Amino acid sequence: MPFEHTSPDDDLPLQRFDTPSHDYFADVQTIGSQDKDSDAASNVHTLSSASELSDYTSYFDDPNLDPTRTADFDDDSPYPEVRSAVANTDDPTIPVLTLRTWVLGVALSVLISGVNQFLFFRYPSVPIVSVAAQLISYPLGMLWALYMPRKQLFGVSLNPGPFSIKEHVLITIMAGVGSQSAYATDIIAVQRVYYNQRYGFSYQWFLVVSTQLIGFSAGGIARRFLVTPPSMIWPSTLVTCALFNTLHSQQYAGTGRLGGMSRERFFLYAFTASYLWYFFPGYLFQGLSYFSWVTWIWPENAGKSGYLGYRLCDSAWLGSYCAAVWAWLGWAAANILFGFIVFYSYSSLYGQFTNTWHSLYMPIQARGVFDNTLHPYNVTRILTPETTLDVEPFNHIAHYTYRRALLCHMDYRLLRSQVTCPHFLQGITMKFQMLATLVHTFLHFRKQIIHQSRRSLREEPDIHARLMSLYPQVPDWWYLVLFLAMFVLGVISIELWHTQMPVWAFVIALLIAFSYVIPCGMIQAITNQQVGLNVVTELVIGYALPGRPIATMLFKTFGYITMTQALTFTADFKLGHYMKIPPRIMFWCQIICTIIAGTTQLLVQAWMFDHVPDMCSDSQKDGFVCPSTQVFATASIIWGVVGPKLQFSAGHLYRSLLYFFVIGAIAPLIPWLLMKKWPNSFLRYINFPVIFNGTNLIPPATALNFIPWALVGFIFQFFVRRRYFAWWAKYNYVLSAALDAGLALSVITIFFALQYPLDGTIGANTVQNWWGNRVFQTNYDGRGIPVRQLAEGETFG
Repeated sequence: MPFEHTSPDDDLPLQRFDTPSHDYFADVQTIGSQDKDSDAASNVHTLSSASELSDYTSYFDDPNLDPTRTADFDDDSPYPEVRSAVANTDDPTIPVLTLRTWVLGVALSVLISGVNQFLFFRYPSVPIVSVAAQLISYPLGMLWALYMPRKQLFGVSLNPGPFSIKEHVLITIMAGVGSQSAYATDIIAVQRVYYNQRYGFSYQWFLVVSTQLIGFSAGGIARRFLVTPPSMIWPSTLVTCALFNTLHSQQYAGTGRLGGMSRERFFLYAFTASYLWYFFPGYLFQGLSYFSWVTWIWPENAGKSGYLGYRLCDSAWLGSYCAAVWAWLGWAAANILFGFIVFYSYSSLYGQFTNTWHSLYMPIQARGVFDNTLHPYNVTRILTPETTLDVEPFNHIAHYTYRRALLCHMDYRLLRSQVTCPHFLQGITMKFQMLATLVHTFLHFRKQIIHQSRRSLREEPDIHARLMSLYPQVPDWWYLVLFLAMFVLGVISIELWHTQMPVWAFVIALLIAFSYVIPCGMIQAITNQQVGLNVVTELVIGYALPGRPIATMLFKTFGYITMTQALTFTADFKLGHYMKIPPRIMFWCQIICTIIAGTTQLLVQAWMFDHVPDMCSDSQKDGFVCPSTQVFATASIIWGVVGPKLQFSAGHLYRSLLYFFVIGAIAPLIPWLLMKKWPNSFLRYINFPVIFNGTNLIPPATALNFIPWALVGFIFQFFVRRRYFAWWAKYNYVLSAALDAGLALSVITIFFALQYPLDGTIGANTVQNWWGNRVFQTNYDGRGIPVRQLAEGETFG
């Protein structure tokens, strides 16, 4: 039977449209007494007033909560973002794990992971994102419910009835949990392409499965800190929830009493507009997505190339690397914009045009490592047959040249910058935000962490946790067994094959990842900004095991992706928490589909290397140049072959950059101390981990992604939310889901209908060749011409 709670304000009648009508409505506060079999049901503690909520939030500084609000939050979340996107009702009788769920979930997991792996090696890549899976699965589920006979096969119902919202949520999670290319597949590709190591499928499977799943165990243990507390809102999941509720015609109090257009019709209009509009910047007039108009006026002025498109009028924010601007909180977007202005607009360009580290001789962005003649660097000159650093040639032949080219590469996160020397100043932000994350978490969340570690999972305050108390939680020993199994697979993968990585290094990588799960998870759950660990892991292994590129890649993967997978697992659990999916069902579906997706990706990758000619070559005719693999290889050279000791230690060129660790440790202290005097001022919104990490995707992102993104975010999450809250509550997250979905479908349509067929010759002499689709490619900015150009035989540095 459904459990619903009538809002004290009677904003809207609470009813469900995807299940039969019921006469019985239970007050949610009595849920615990109605299920005696639930482990958590007997001691549910609630927050029945704003005063108790204030007592709870006093354990930490919560910038998302309005301290002046005094409303009663017993029947809903205290956060308006959650109330506007998530229903405060549940019906435990709705079917969840059905034959329909398994068939569609597994089929989409195989299809989407396989297609994404195929496109992963292509430039530009066109990934199928989770919102596409969400939209694809909906009509499939509806058709299944309409046409599949209502019979049983071996006691299993072929058609359990109407396609339920919970089935839809679980199918989407199954399709998306392993949809993106597994990080470890790049290790396998780099070993094959750059180091001529071709290990069998057993090694590949052990490596991929262990790196993908070992983080799930940490995410499960951290759920009491990152899932159940109402303050951990996970903004990105709210867009997904809004789309689910819109597709299934859910109505709930949080959408407010605003009349007018229905959310379903609004979604349809916004979706159609987004789908049609992207044909212009995505195909017909691609210059709109690279609207660096200054470089169009002076196409052969290299000094204007550094302008890099500082503009306010652009369409690419729809597909921004920041993504889902409507899911970002206004104060978080403001922090990112501030970091962008300081560390990109000022520092990077200042370093470029003052010729810091000879930056004027290099393009402001490129893809690869250069020597001091601006030619691709030949790393084989400094490698032994065992793919380790050959010290003798390095010291006598290549050291000088390589040292000058060390930071001159793009698409790799050298100190999270992914850029050439001109942008290295921007990239160091990722270096000192590592300590900023730990310090910020200690200052602002230490009381909450201690509080949550002492309290039982049975004592969750908000409506959603009380509704979820009906469902048994995943026992901790399940996560322990998962960890031990994946730990064994990881040890096997690094010990039975020549990987240069000892077991003790594997353990250290896991310790680094586990230590950051809760701090980084809290930052992401509150701000929607994820902090990566690839830099700190590369720094550690580079000092510990210099000259070992394979060990560097493995250490980074186990350290970085373990935490990332933990947060992916946690975010999915938060989605299940909002949509009332039983946790144990979620656990097994995520594990099984991650294994299926990883296996599919390995099979697709193996087929591609065997059947696609010139795979990972710059001259590959279909665009399968493997940009990410090149990035990974560059990383292994810089951090593994050469190592940080020859870059940052005493007497070397970049020694001074280590002082930014101190900056990262001190910066969060400043606003925290000032808040003691002005507790309700704007200082409570200053978040240095977000400021430092906000520009971590530059490049490939540029100013065109950040400026429109920040402006739109400020308008909707600050101005519209404050001035037109009723409109914002009803439509904001629906608008975000509609634009994301329309963009995703438009990109897929353009690629498979207009770009991929006939070897990309459709419109080759017409639309592809007109001025608007070429102007951004033919000027100095698009060609990456440096400000100071070298004559034949000339060198720099």
